[in-house]
Amino acid sequence: MARNGRDRLRELLDAVLREDNTTLGEMAADAYVSPFHFTRQFSRGTGESPVALKRRVLLERAAWELSTGTSVTDVAFAAGYDSVEGFSRAFGRAFGHPPSATTEDARRRWLPASNGIHFHPPMSLWVENAPKGQTGMDPTTLLVHHDIEDTRELLDAAAKLTDEQYRRTRVDGFMVESFRGTEDSIASILAHHIETKEVWLAAIHGENMPDDKADTVADLVRRHDRVAVRWLDTVRDLELRGGWDDTLIDALCEPPESFHIGSVIAHVLSYSAHRRHLARYWLYSENATTATELDPGDPIDWLRKRG
Repeated sequence: MARNGRDRLRELLDAVLREDNTTLGEMAADAYVSPFHFTRQFSRGTGESPVALKRRVLLERAAWELSTGTSVTDVAFAAGYDSVEGFSRAFGRAFGHPPSATTEDARRRWLPASNGIHFHPPMSLWVENAPKGQTGMDPTTLLVHHDIEDTRELLDAAAKLTDEQYRRTRVDGFMVESFRGTEDSIASILAHHIETKEVWLAAIHGENMPDDKADTVADLVRRHDRVAVRWLDTVRDLELRGGWDDTLIDALCEPPESFHIGSVIAHVLSYSAHRRHLARYWLYSENATTATELDPGDPIDWLRKRG
């Protein structure tokens, strides 16, 4: 995101993390863009919303400050919370223990983040590089990130359709995976596309089956943006610890089934590509304006544009 010698992502990060910028509007004004465009640029550059990243980095800073002996009250207000109680609840959800139980180990404690952006004491950021021996552009990494960003482009295009165009049956009774039911419209195929990651994340992390329904494109955008960060975190963790050969016992199946984690990721990527290309074809056939704005969905083109 560098233009004319400027590091635009660095400017956006500075706007988010500046102490005086406590609202999205203040962050956007500091970067000289509207809140909508600020959020869009920032989220595309980091995979995380401005508010979520600031909240996470401030919690990481809070853990470090607590480990140095700073009082919970001082840390809570420095992190932007209106009360110690509110801070304690947020800290407990993030770290799994109350602020009072923080130890010296917290000096090196980071919360999950697929973008590798973390608090670094005393008052700066640390951006992780790819592990030694890896370029960060191995096929798995490229396909996973392309899938996330391409899905967002398809959702943006779908948002320009009328409700009738969005829900119209394209191929009566069409199914991608028989057990998921029909996927015969742009609405249903995009919903199943996003639901696939939600279901597999629930299986991997031992959570309940998700029941968040999507009635509009805006609902799907919200679900996609939420699941994208967790999906990237999960794949990145598997790569860093060499967990591709791990066995997953999926208790959500009846009866429970076992899978190799690596095959699960391959399964999701394969069917994601199929659904995205089908959704893209239906979008192309529906609207000339949409067609001109959507690229062909080729990872080569996507990577060139990012460069």
